[in-house]
Amino acid sequence: MSKHRTASPAGPHGPTVAPLRSQANDGAGSPAHAAATTTAMAATHRTRPSTAPNQVAGSSVSSEALLQAINLRKTYRKGKHEVPVLRGVDLEVRPGELMAVIGQSGSGKSTLLHLLATLDRPDDGEIWFNGQRIDNASTRQRDRLRNRQLGMIFQFYHLLPELTALENVLAPLMITHGYLSYRVQRRRLVERAKTLLETVGLAERLHHRPRELSGGEMQRAAIARALITEPQILLADEPTGNLDGRTGQGIMELLRSLNSQSNLTIVMVTHDSAIASQADRVVQLVDGQVSGS
Repeated sequence: MSKHRTASPAGPHGPTVAPLRSQANDGAGSPAHAAATTTAMAATHRTRPSTAPNQVAGSSVSSEALLQAINLRKTYRKGKHEVPVLRGVDLEVRPGELMAVIGQSGSGKSTLLHLLATLDRPDDGEIWFNGQRIDNASTRQRDRLRNRQLGMIFQFYHLLPELTALENVLAPLMITHGYLSYRVQRRRLVERAKTLLETVGLAERLHHRPRELSGGEMQRAAIARALITEPQILLADEPTGNLDGRTGQGIMELLRSLNSQSNLTIVMVTHDSAIASQADRVVQLVDGQVSGS
């Protein structure tokens, strides 16, 4: 699907964003209307130097892909038993697209996403990001990459229960800047986090802890947390899988608007064909291999 986007000017501290207008309580008990699209978001993201070694080399590495997997293989072992999960996956993610990876439970889609996010290492194959290989990067390099260039959201949110929504969103910046630098810039960073929470429809929930939020609200907070460092790509693992249909559609419309308005590259895995159909491109995994797109 071809998309034509108009870039908006970026603000002094990153993309200029406008709030999505949605009801705050969008959980399973009282689902809200689907989120409206953003009215003004920047079409560019800050470019950072890559942290991983090894420049592009070899004809199998695409110069047009932002993220690429080449012949990925992964097998899990339980004692003497081996369970092959990925059996040679080739995948290219283009800048600015929203890709859905669909498959049944056990097809390997979540394993693939975790490998792309450098949360795990493949047994064989390569992963390239921004023209550099990342699957063989050091632990420190991989941590830095996830903190600054790869945003990640999960089906079960993984918010820190003792922190408010605002504090959860600020947590990655505390890691990025370190204690002293964060304290110096705290006012500016807090305003940025508040703007993001307003963008995802949580302006009235800044100081609520996860136990005080609905499922949809927790997922929105998790999306804001993933975006706070202005990543180049957002990786979403079953982002609507733990939500009722109406709330899940609201989350999908939020992701769609982030993609179309700010040119954010998104890869999500899902088992829901209705959710996948809203992506620019759909890749199907069957028994650990790409079946079609």
